[in-house]
Amino acid sequence: MLDYAALSQRIAALTEGETDMVALMATLACEVHHSDARFNWTGFYRVTAPEMLKIGPYQGGHGCLVIPFSRGVCGACARSGQAQLVADVHAFADHIACSSSTLSELVLPVRNRDGQLIAVFDIDSDLADAFTATDRDELQAILDRTFAKDLT
Repeated sequence: MLDYAALSQRIAALTEGETDMVALMATLACEVHHSDARFNWTGFYRVTAPEMLKIGPYQGGHGCLVIPFSRGVCGACARSGQAQLVADVHAFADHIACSSSTLSELVLPVRNRDGQLIAVFDIDSDLADAFTATDRDELQAILDRTFAKDLT
C-alpha cells in the first residue's frame, strides 16, 4: 500500500512557496508516478480552451495531445467535475486508448484556489482494477492542497 502521508509530505516540501502551475504539475506528476509500480502513465491534461484539454506535464509513454470534454475518461472528469475511478477501461463506453496497454484508470479534477477547473490528473495502469477509493481520496487531497494557492 502506498504511504500517502509520506508522499504528501514530500510533495509539500518540494512545492513549498511555488506558484507556477507547470512547475507544480511537473513535480507532482513525477513524485506520484515514481511512488507506486501500479502507475504506468501519470500526468495532467490542462484546460486550454472552452471544453478542451491539452497534454501537460506527465511521466510515462506518449499521451494523447488533445482531449475534448465530450470524450473519454478525462473528458468525463472535466465535464462532471467528479473523480473517475475506472476498473476496466474496456467497459467504459467512450474510453480513448492513448495506450493499448492501459487496463484501468483514475482521473481527478484539479481546481485552483477559486474552485475553477484548471486541469485533470490522469493515472493509467497496465493492471486491471488497480485503483481504490483510498487512492482517489488521498490523491484528491494532495491535489487540493497543492493547487489551492494563487497560481501563475
